[in-house]
Formats: sequence, C-alpha cells, structure tokens
Amino acid sequence: MDKLIVNGPCTLTGEVRVSSAKNATLPILVATLLCPYPVNFETIPALMDVGTIIKLLQSLGVKLTVEGPTTTLDATELANQHADYALVKTMRASVLVLGPLLARYGQASVSLPGGCAIGARPVDIHLMGMEKLGAEIHIENGYIKARAKKLKGAVITLPFPSVGATENLMMAAVLAEGVTVIENAAMEPEIDDLADFLIAQGVRIEGAGTSRITIHGVELKDLKPSAKPYRVIGDRIEAATFIIAAIMTGSDVKVSGLNPKHLSFVLETLTKMGAGLDVGPDFVHVRKSPRLKGVAIDTAPYPGFPTDVQAQMMALMSVVDGNSIVTETIFENRFMHVPEMGRMGAKITLKGKSALIEGVESLSGAPVMCTDLRASAALILCALKAEGQTEIQRVYHLDRGYEKIDEKLTHLGATIRRVKA
Repeated sequence: MDKLIVNGPCTLTGEVRVSSAKNATLPILVATLLCPYPVNFETIPALMDVGTIIKLLQSLGVKLTVEGPTTTLDATELANQHADYALVKTMRASVLVLGPLLARYGQASVSLPGGCAIGARPVDIHLMGMEKLGAEIHIENGYIKARAKKLKGAVITLPFPSVGATENLMMAAVLAEGVTVIENAAMEPEIDDLADFLIAQGVRIEGAGTSRITIHGVELKDLKPSAKPYRVIGDRIEAATFIIAAIMTGSDVKVSGLNPKHLSFVLETLTKMGAGLDVGPDFVHVRKSPRLKGVAIDTAPYPGFPTDVQAQMMALMSVVDGNSIVTETIFENRFMHVPEMGRMGAKITLKGKSALIEGVESLSGAPVMCTDLRASAALILCALKAEGQTEIQRVYHLDRGYEKIDEKLTHLGATIRRVKA
C-alpha cells in the first residue's frame, strides 16, 4: 500500500483549483442508467470511488469512452440488473443503482453495500421510499431484491434527511407514473447538482435544495440528451480541506473552482476563529492570519457544519489558542483519527459524541495510519504543520476522494512525496 512522506512545517503559496465533487459525481454517473442514449461529461475526477462506480456500471452493460477531457457513458442497452457484492462491498454509494434500475427495468438485485467504517449507515430509508413508490422489496442472501411492474408517484416523508436516500428516490421517481414528492429531503448542493443533471435530460424537478422536492415522472422515450457535456460542481469538501491547510500553515493561498455559498457555515466558523478570508464568486483567498482561537461546533445536515469537514477542522483546532469542542451528530464512529493525531502531539479528549480539544503550540512528525477518507486528510493537515517527518500509511482511503492531493500540495510548496508499495 502506498504511503505519503511529509516533511514539515510547510508554508504554502499560490493557487489550487479543486476537482469536480466526488459526492456529486457518483450519483450523477449512476443516473445515466436512466438514459437510453450516450451521456457526455466534462472533467470527471480521477478518484478511486469514481473508478469503482464506473466498473459497477460497466458490469451492468454501460459502455465507457474517454476522449480528452470528455467522458461518455452509454447505457442504451444494459446486460443485466444485478449489482454484484464484489463491486458493491467497497463503497456505500453503490446502492444508488437500485433506484434507476428498478425504475427502468422493473427489477433490480443489489448487494448490501460497504464503505468507510465510520458508523452505521443503513439503507432502510432507501427501501422504505421504494416501497412507497410501489416496489416489492426482499433481502435475500445479502442482496436487496426489488420488483415493480411500474413505479407510481407518491408522497415520501424521510425520517432523516439522508443524502443517499434522497438521491436514490429522485432517480427512481424520474420514470415513475405521476408526481413524487420527497418531504424532509436532504438539501446538500450535491442534490441540487443531481437535479440539474436530470433537468438537463428533460425531467421536471422543483424544490431541489429545499426540504421538499417534487419530481414529475416521464416516459423513457421522453428523456433527451443535453446539448453539451455536463460539468459537475466543484468539490466543497476538498475546497474546505485546502482552505484549512492554508490557515494551519499561516499561508497565503487562493482556492478556486468552488461555489463559496456551498461552504457558508464552514467559512463563517473560520472567520469567527479569526481567519482572514476574501470570498469571491468562485474562489476563497486565504490571507496569512495570526494564531486563531478555539470555537465549538456541532456537525449537522446541510446547511449546517458538514461531518465531512469535522476531522480537518479538528486538526486546525489542535493548534489554535484556547479550547474547542466538536460534537459529532451524524456518525457514531467518526473520531478514529483522534488517536493518530494524538501521536503527533494533539491534546484531544473524547466524551461520548464530543471531542474536547486543547490547543497546543506545535505538533511533531510521527508515523500515523489513515482510518477513513476524511481522517486521512486531517492527518495530512497535521503533517503540514508538524515539526519533522510524518509517514502516513494506508493512503488508499485518501485516494477514494481526493484527486492528486499530494501533487496539488507539492505545487503549493509542500514537501510531500508518495512512496509506492
């Protein structure tokens, strides 16, 4: 397994452009299963998770072609509606194929999924919604078996604003008969982007980005290809990671290619801590700031503080003045990075769902191990700040969601190299 070697402390300078958002790219690629024609995309990120979802789609019969910056997926004819365990087990988002397969073909067999070990993320909400649309659902031998002659629109109230369930049900509703309304829907920007993609295919959708989304079902023949390749939104989580990296290292960096409105809560929190930020229409310029002060945050569904930035924020909190508190309300096992950060000198005490962080003057390099995707990013941030060499092992977690992060940091001036296994 590859590892990263970081020699700190580092000072960063220049501009970095974020890649297309992983969490938006995955459901949009899956949505091509609804389309009986080739679909073109611009600048699909080279991520492990994207590669996994493309392999899954290819196993179903989707054809892939890449010409320069344009990636084309063609689901005109699919070979089967069976998503095998071997592909689904590595990534939670794989369950998203359930909705479009069921809507288009009236049947689907999808393995129960896997993903990062950050806590229980049950698919019960997905299945409840599919049943509301008229599907018959059975769990057999580790597979979700779903059937429906024709899905029919319904009002579906989610018990929790699950992003994945909202996306799965939106896709299923596209080819359902009549109108579907999703109440208590997730409001993340990635939901907006999926809606924009489906609208570009001729679907009428209202309310994306709010807690009430309305999807007007269409016939398969009424879907139509968009005139130009679709471009996925910039990755707000990657952007937040680079912004925090610049703040931690006392650097002057411009982070571009994002919609800063997607990070409003994060930027407000950083400003409250004392960070100097200049916000433009598609960039955030981090100015070299004095040492920041502690703050308390609770993770929450969008537009609250994103759980996917919690670990990175904790890295920053470990080197500010005073104490900070992080309360994790989304996942029950998302503090696995804490012991590894402790090896580098961070002072963090866990109490139930909360982490109490006492800011220290400096961190020191140490051998550490990645435990999940966002924890991996947090360890890199600590390594950029730390005195001496840090060896970060198991970076395959990192490669799932950050495109060439080591190369981007090197471009900004960091002393970081990848050692091949």
